[in-house]
Amino acid sequence: MAKILPVPADPSPSFFVPIADLVHRGGLLAVGTESSYALAASVSNPTALDRVINAKERPSGKPLLVLIGERSQLDTLAGSVPSWFHVMIDEFWPGPLTVIVPAQPGLSSMLTAGTGTIGIREPAPAFLRALLRHTGPLTGTSANLSGQAPCLTAEEVQASLGHDVDLILDTGPAPGNRPSTLLSVVDEPAILRAGPVSGEEIQRVLSNIGLLVPVKGLP
Repeated sequence: MAKILPVPADPSPSFFVPIADLVHRGGLLAVGTESSYALAASVSNPTALDRVINAKERPSGKPLLVLIGERSQLDTLAGSVPSWFHVMIDEFWPGPLTVIVPAQPGLSSMLTAGTGTIGIREPAPAFLRALLRHTGPLTGTSANLSGQAPCLTAEEVQASLGHDVDLILDTGPAPGNRPSTLLSVVDEPAILRAGPVSGEEIQRVLSNIGLLVPVKGLP
């Protein structure tokens, strides 16, 4: 059964060392985000990615979203992006906007599901971003069995997935907000999933820089 590790209010750098070591050895974490708890594994470790999919009993062919802790981590994940991508993330990151971009060649098909694209987000919680700076990019899929409601507490994760997860980082109850907005920046902007960042907000930012292309997926 996975251990629950309470996260201190102001963790020291040494707090992250054994957690990062676990991740680099293929470990599987659960950690709170601004919506629910997520399953976090190294995006560069195929065994760890396979553990995420098996823990969720997730159907094959569905991509895994990725969380980053700082913009420099984009370089290993994103391919060529339009200039307005950077305007968009300056406006909405860190926060609940996942941006679908062309993927760097060589990324695992477990991340891309063969689409040639990858979904990336810089999350809002300060602890999570600090963790990601120590571990590198991690998966950010919700912590739950496929088809069930996402877990909102460390105890719920332990009850549902405790035999598959190595460590649960208890960051307190997750707020249960809607999952992040999914915005594709491949070709023209398109909303693939509505969420906390509205289509109108996205359209406003694009209009402010003179990009008058309508955002697909707006109601």
